[in-house]
Amino acid sequence: MTRWGMVIDLKRCAGCQTCTVACKVANFVPPGVFFTRVNDYEEGEYPHVQRHFLPLGCMHCKDAPCVRVCPSGASSQRPDGPVLVDSDLCVGCRYCMVACPYGARHFNDGDETYFGGERTPYENVGADRYKQGTVIKCNFCVDRLDEAEANGLCPGVDRDVTPACVGSCIAGARYFGDLDDPDSEVSRLIRSRSGRRLQEELGTEPSVYYLPR
Repeated sequence: MTRWGMVIDLKRCAGCQTCTVACKVANFVPPGVFFTRVNDYEEGEYPHVQRHFLPLGCMHCKDAPCVRVCPSGASSQRPDGPVLVDSDLCVGCRYCMVACPYGARHFNDGDETYFGGERTPYENVGADRYKQGTVIKCNFCVDRLDEAEANGLCPGVDRDVTPACVGSCIAGARYFGDLDDPDSEVSRLIRSRSGRRLQEELGTEPSVYYLPR
């Protein structure tokens, strides 16, 4: 069974935030919300200081705490891995936001607009997609994954059916593929470069791996 996952090479990430912008554009993400973000921090002491970058987002955990605590069944996980939110079922209780150890969920209050006043046509698409008063998050661009399945294409190889953050990365720091396939590029990278996941001690089994610098 396919289980989609992502590998991020910290040695390659330049902190350009292209993935952040590409995600917002591709998914009509509301103002003030970022499904993908890149945190930066410094290590060392002057004059030997280095600046590092850490891309963050939904980890699409195999044992997702957000799914377990959802009282309405709005949070669910597909058999192929992506964790989703059904806005028609979400009651806006935000239990999932508290349960998520990665800060990957956001409450959509629907009040803010990009330019003040009326929404732009772009924002109207997002308003139709993400209901006001519900929790929203990254979904691994599942519309692209479904398109790939319907047309015999391969996410992670064919750019148009690969998550926007991966296809847009100018440094080639992001990879996407089937974690259950030992011969996939993501599986080989995890083995050869000792890929690790954030907060593995929590037992959530994230589907996003990081390659060390």
